[in-house]
Amino acid sequence: MAGVREFALPDLGEGLTEAEIVRWLVSVGDVVAVDQPVVEVETAKAMVEVPCPYGGVVTARFGEEGAEIPVGAPLVTVAVGASAAPAGSPAGAADGAPAEVPAETSEKSGNVLVGYGTGAPAARRRRIRPANGVPVPPPAVVSAAPAAPAAPAAPAPEASAPSAASAPAESVETRPADGPVSVISPLVRRLAREHGIDLRQVAGSGPRGLILRADVERAVAEAQAVPASADGAAVSAPVPAAAPVSAAGTAVRGERIPLRGLRGTVADKLSTSRREIPDATCWVDADATELLAARRAMNAAGPKISLLAVLARICTAALARFPELNATVDTAAREIVRLPEVHLGFAAQTDRGLVVPVVRDAHTRGAAGLSEEIARLTESARAGRLTPAELTGGTFTLNNYGVFGVDGSTPIINHPEAAMLGVGRITPKPWVHEGELAVRQVVQLSFTFDHRVCDGGTAGGFLRYVADCVEHPAVLLRTL
Repeated sequence: MAGVREFALPDLGEGLTEAEIVRWLVSVGDVVAVDQPVVEVETAKAMVEVPCPYGGVVTARFGEEGAEIPVGAPLVTVAVGASAAPAGSPAGAADGAPAEVPAETSEKSGNVLVGYGTGAPAARRRRIRPANGVPVPPPAVVSAAPAAPAAPAAPAPEASAPSAASAPAESVETRPADGPVSVISPLVRRLAREHGIDLRQVAGSGPRGLILRADVERAVAEAQAVPASADGAAVSAPVPAAAPVSAAGTAVRGERIPLRGLRGTVADKLSTSRREIPDATCWVDADATELLAARRAMNAAGPKISLLAVLARICTAALARFPELNATVDTAAREIVRLPEVHLGFAAQTDRGLVVPVVRDAHTRGAAGLSEEIARLTESARAGRLTPAELTGGTFTLNNYGVFGVDGSTPIINHPEAAMLGVGRITPKPWVHEGELAVRQVVQLSFTFDHRVCDGGTAGGFLRYVADCVEHPAVLLRTL
């Protein structure tokens, strides 16, 4: 039986609450098959092609490219059971009504994302009741097929809610005092709480009045731009909220770049790390001449192994000796949680910015296996194909900033991990070798650790072991 199905942005996992529409893969009037990707979205974790679980004719799209939409907001509506030819084409029925297609094209989806897919029950949409008690009507269907002229509809009452054509199936945070507050993102609630913003006083710009992060940021800017007068009453600020005032009283000018998507997530995570983790850094110079010679010998005997993979193998060996550093801190329980598996993250620079893919079970892999997996993840990162699961769950991070031509750094720990090893460039330097001055290949290693999980002795022991393996690769034979 023909009908219209609405497909909303599904839960993409890992706590993601919104996504940005990068590119539409279908247009209104296109015929789509079950599980055919209809839109490419960018989350704070990765680029994702979202498949539609219904087959039929696309009758409406919601959201322009570049727009941010929350999880649960409608993406497309599909006329299921409709003709495979777009409405109005000669292949349609003589009276203009769409012909039927088999029902199974729209009832079963073989693709599963969090919140929808094969065997998943249809999500029940909750109607939002505004403060005046008038229920918001269900979303109207925007059809691509020409409709027959209809009698004029009665005018909508002035108290009716805005059009719900792009409204999400959202949860509502209820405040007993002044009615419901339409907000689904925990980041939005946290931002409002940190700046003392009453969400009941914020007008949402999202679908059905949904309060977005931009709305809270605008409210924060407006609050900061309204100074108090001499008698304590608020006065209007002479400078708009979009132009903050410097200490000299002049408007600050410059390009404004929103902290959202990947950049926003990185900013939030680094800020959390600095705020929550009492970190300390130690470093040491090491002679990497023998390590480079050992790698050349390995590559001459078989498939090429990257230097990063060799360093990753040294890291897993060091973590086996110092398991205190493969840990996280449960601040709520005031407990250190030592983790049994090593999921090794490594920093990778891409066109979208810095990402940290994770090699699962790195402690079970040799240098060749690590090299192969690092190469695969790096290629996926640069192509924007990493899944959220490949970007999360790390327990320790290796950061090779030497590729940028710098010697040293003080890494910021990848929260909620407990440590990070940084590796600078390997460059020829004068070095005392076997009692004589010689030119050797020298690298600086820096190690940042959470001082809650261990003291300097453990951190120094870890870094010294890594440096010993770099200077004398045969040390690794003890762990092979």
